[in-house]
Amino acid sequence: MASTTSSIAALALPAHPSPQPAHARKHAPVALPTRRHCLVLLTAATAALTAVEMPAGAQDIPLFGLRRGLRKAEEEAEQIVKEGFEAVDRGMVAAEKGIEAAEKGVVTAEKEIESAEKGIEEAVSFGGLAQASAVAGAEVVGVLVATSVVNGILGPEARKS
Repeated sequence: MASTTSSIAALALPAHPSPQPAHARKHAPVALPTRRHCLVLLTAATAALTAVEMPAGAQDIPLFGLRRGLRKAEEEAEQIVKEGFEAVDRGMVAAEKGIEAAEKGVVTAEKEIESAEKGIEEAVSFGGLAQASAVAGAEVVGVLVATSVVNGILGPEARKS
């Protein structure tokens, strides 16, 4: 602190007066710092140094301990968020296991449906000879129905001729 003030004063005052010739131009005299100027510089430098060096201790005062309480609340909130993320991760793992189980169930259901379709096809399907006899029987029934319809329409007139 003292070195700062003395260096300012040393810059303002020349160390040795220089010999000036008589015919040289005269400059305005250098203004010497007064006591008021020195006091202002001293208080400004002191305020700047104390503002930089002193840590804030207001959090230790119970009335102003809001910062400490806020810090605790933030830490609790961070803990809650971490627990939430962990729960989501556990839920995602459980959901993935459920999806895998559902996929396995779908695969087994598809296999059972395919086996049921094969059983139905075997029960419903006829051999070539059985299918041909069924078609021939349907044709015979169709001919009989058509003959009876024609006989019903023509009635007794067709029998007389």
